[in-house]
Amino acid sequence: MEMEEMNQMSRRRKSRRKDTMEEGREEGETMPIEKVFAGKQVPTWREQLTFRALVVAAFLSVMFNFIVMKLSLTTGIIPSLNIAAGLLGFFFVKLWTKALEMTGCLRQPFTRQENTVIQTCVVASSGIAFSGGFGSYLFGMSGRIAKQATEANDAQNIKDPTLGWMIGFLFIVSFIGLFSLVPLRKIMIIDYKLIYPSGTATAFLINGFHTPQGAKLAKKQVKTLGTFFTFSFLWRFFQWFYSPNDRCGFQAFPSLGLKAYDNTFYFDFSAAYVGVGMICPYIVNISILFGAILSWGIMWPLIGKKEGSWYRANLESSDLHGLQGYRVFIAIALILGDGLYNFIKVLSRIIFSFISTAQSKGSRSTLPISDDDRPNTTTPPISFNDRRRTEFFMKDQIPNVVAFGGYVAIAAISIVSLPRIFHQLKWYYVLIAYIFAPVLAFCNAYGCGLTDWSLASAYGKLAILIIGAWAGASNGGVIAGLAACGVMMSIVSTASDLMQDFKTGYLTLASPRSMFVSQIIGTAMGCVIAPCVFWLFYIAFGDLGMPGSEYPAPYASIYRGIAILGVDGFSSLPKHCLTFCYIFFAAAVVVNLVRDFSGKKVARFIPLPMAMAIPFYIGAYFAIDMCVGSLILFLWEMKNKAQADAFGPAVASGLICGDGIYTLPQSVLAVAKVKAPICMKFLSRQINDKVDAFLIGANLS
Repeated sequence: MEMEEMNQMSRRRKSRRKDTMEEGREEGETMPIEKVFAGKQVPTWREQLTFRALVVAAFLSVMFNFIVMKLSLTTGIIPSLNIAAGLLGFFFVKLWTKALEMTGCLRQPFTRQENTVIQTCVVASSGIAFSGGFGSYLFGMSGRIAKQATEANDAQNIKDPTLGWMIGFLFIVSFIGLFSLVPLRKIMIIDYKLIYPSGTATAFLINGFHTPQGAKLAKKQVKTLGTFFTFSFLWRFFQWFYSPNDRCGFQAFPSLGLKAYDNTFYFDFSAAYVGVGMICPYIVNISILFGAILSWGIMWPLIGKKEGSWYRANLESSDLHGLQGYRVFIAIALILGDGLYNFIKVLSRIIFSFISTAQSKGSRSTLPISDDDRPNTTTPPISFNDRRRTEFFMKDQIPNVVAFGGYVAIAAISIVSLPRIFHQLKWYYVLIAYIFAPVLAFCNAYGCGLTDWSLASAYGKLAILIIGAWAGASNGGVIAGLAACGVMMSIVSTASDLMQDFKTGYLTLASPRSMFVSQIIGTAMGCVIAPCVFWLFYIAFGDLGMPGSEYPAPYASIYRGIAILGVDGFSSLPKHCLTFCYIFFAAAVVVNLVRDFSGKKVARFIPLPMAMAIPFYIGAYFAIDMCVGSLILFLWEMKNKAQADAFGPAVASGLICGDGIYTLPQSVLAVAKVKAPICMKFLSRQINDKVDAFLIGANLS
């Protein structure tokens, strides 16, 4: 989960630099982008919410929910899929309008505002697969995750997922964040002029689609995406024939040798994570590889030799009192150290920004009156783009009574309903959360506007520790903490997402009202689609969430581990594990300090602690996949950088989408108990000789 936020931040910064240069060149050398569209009528907010847009959004929502769910349950690394959502939305509606145009039934042309509605709806829906906690806090409540530890695994601290309560829980908590910051939209977007790099990059992408030159490029990008989508899907289907279980097939190919394979160093031929590696910045992939080498290459083999001394021998591989405990809790220490540092960093930046804004407003030179009380003629003129965008952004207002009334009404429903779903979560825990939530949502949205970094998971972990410790283990503190995490994460995450969408709408002249409604519709879709997709995974794969399985759901164990720490303290840790946790927590803070104060030239070579933490628990195999993706992109950029910049994201998105959507037929086959006909396995020469001798002896007898 945290990796999704970090990947999006790094990638969007890169996109922001490119998009800002392109937009500046466009405005400086030709004409402002809004003058290009000046001759086109801007549809009303109701006309932007077309039936075809919602149909396409619903179809893409199902697809993207499968993709995000698969990534959440494997590694938790979820790259930004905004480009894929924008491209596919453009493509499908273009097909729709082309067909209607041929029959003479086309009534309304496809506009950039409608494209923005589709993208907003799809991202809001698939975002529930992330903020809903199916790979983290929600699945962490289950018995499958609880039985991996001996602490807090009683009935009070377990709640197995069922479709009914998951859908109900998401409908209760997922909408309130949309109402928390609506009254501040003008302040955040127009007055403070916050950048929101992801929203800005998405708007530039959509604006480009709807220019004549951009439409041609978009068609080529969609064709490329479709080609690699088909390849990825068929390649994954081909692999199925050789993989009746997790120890067979291409994913068990010891490409770096059998000893390396035993320590999870191998290439598993995953097209999805090759694509993820192409999207993620190089430093992210190198950081993951460095973390894999440090943990699985050095630390775990050495700690494994202490079996019987530091921890009891012959424990289950998933037992947190054994080697698994070091993996989980040291990863938690790295994540908490990195999260705390960045929380303080973003918060201090917000405070300094407010101080700077207050000082500038107090200076007379910033007012439209000169020192001698005459009109100030040196006020910088407002550009045509800003003037037109502000005009349309202020045109369709969302009444404040709707925002305040909606927040209070949903909060009241939640305070009454959530304790009925989780009896461990008392009504006053929920009340306290909703009192502080708007402040935290504002901090998160403001920080996201400055840095593109959402700290939703950091606020969620804070809720786990506070509410979990408050409730205590005997009163179901683990479930109370994890449920409170869901409440807090949903509020702060959806609030910052809405501000990103307002920024996108501001730059594409999409109405704030249509953005708000499309967010509500997309969220409602996600509250139904995401639990259904998770439920399909849950019933299809009996080893879901187990270490070493195809879907280990690493963050489910990590979030439950944080909850156990909150209610039990450090008594649950194996020997010397707490010392390692202190060391790695401090190391995460120090590495971040060095990155921030060493200058950009040096900082780009310093690994990211958050990225390093992921393979500590999961293994090194996906780091190999992602570095292969980085290598492909690097060689492509060396050969033709312009082509790589234009088509690299489309290739990566196609690889991710094809592999991700394959999980639908894979789940159906698993539910139907259909097994692959061939097991492709790799043995050492000595073991192979023994197997051959055994088979020969069996045949002779």
